[in-house]
Amino acid sequence: MVDTIHSLATRFHEVLVALLSNGPDAAGVAGLHDVVARAAALGPDGAWLAAAGHAGLGGLACAQGQRDRAVFHFDSAVTAGYNDCVALHVAPVRPLHGDPRFRALYQRMRITQADLDEVFWLHQEMQTMTQEAQDASVDNIGRLDTGVSPLPQAPMPTREPNTPGVLVTRIDLAATQTALQQAVLKAEFLRSSGNTSLGLIDDSWDYAQARRDAWHADGLDERRLRAAEARAFVERPGAGTTLMPCPPLGSITYPS
Repeated sequence: MVDTIHSLATRFHEVLVALLSNGPDAAGVAGLHDVVARAAALGPDGAWLAAAGHAGLGGLACAQGQRDRAVFHFDSAVTAGYNDCVALHVAPVRPLHGDPRFRALYQRMRITQADLDEVFWLHQEMQTMTQEAQDASVDNIGRLDTGVSPLPQAPMPTREPNTPGVLVTRIDLAATQTALQQAVLKAEFLRSSGNTSLGLIDDSWDYAQARRDAWHADGLDERRLRAAEARAFVERPGAGTTLMPCPPLGSITYPS
């Protein structure tokens, strides 16, 4: 089957979800290398997907303390159009900031103000969804009802980006959303099925409390859904669309 941009982007999303869910195993690393190789066959249109794969490999190398390998992959990513300067300020990457090779590749990145605004939003949304998932897991402890509460997500930006590198960060967010939603739903189905079984075998099961829990959960679900919708990205009027250097290395505080 011949790859298309859409099919390979879907493949990259699947690889990221697996890495987020299972950790940096051999299959995930091989998947990123596969994305890089297949993106090359798509020519210039697939360069941003090659950048995505290299950036992912660079991040994994950082986490494993492989400095030279990390610099190699980040340099390859930037050459292919990677410009997520915010991602290069996360804790595992910061030890590279003093490396002249890393500083040089960082200085080669270019982005527009409009794209930078979106990249900041994308990273903030990753942090927000992670916190929402943690909050939901706490809120659902002890629920006696059999309902299942999904984890809502903010809509993905639909603006036409000025640089294709922004598409990499959109997939990063989409993969984070998918992995968190799957984890939350797995826990919810386990709780729901457990409550169903207990309700059948336990004559003292508190059905009144289960109904109250369901009502309370419905209210929380609605509030979370409205909050996610309200977080939708809104492009600033007049945000610049001219390419410019990324903010100086070390000047970005990662969203928290």
